Amino acid sequence: MRFDNTLTVDAPADEVFAYLAQPENLPRWNYALATTEQTSPGPIGAGTTYRQTRTLPRPAEEHFRITEYDPPNLLTVDGDFGPFSGTSTYRLTALDQHTTRLVNSVHLTASGALKAVAAVAGPQVKHAVAKNLDVLKGILETG
Repeated sequence: MRFDNTLTVDAPADEVFAYLAQPENLPRWNYALATTEQTSPGPIGAGTTYRQTRTLPRPAEEHFRITEYDPPNLLTVDGDFGPFSGTSTYRLTALDQHTTRLVNSVHLTASGALKAVAAVAGPQVKHAVAKNLDVLKGILETG
């Protein structure tokens, strides 16, 4: 399953990136997550690892790591996302000093019986991610 969601945020790219690059913020804008915490020592960058607890679609513990970290343009994470594994990439483009285009590209894979579900669930997952990104946009624009 692959999809992109694009939105324009009325906030500078460096501020958008700084918020995204703190995965502990994820539960504030992703309704399916309860907690996210860093599990590796040191500053955030490529290789930093995290553990999070998911409440939907079912309770689960997930693990992911940052694989690309290029402030304020690119952030990629790789790991577990609900019943799928995959990659989520955030590409940021400054449209001007106060506006940022954010493209979130998601590539998820499923195994076993979930492969059939993934084919059908793709549009629903994309819509859920878009709703989360709208919450993120609201947080970033209101401070």
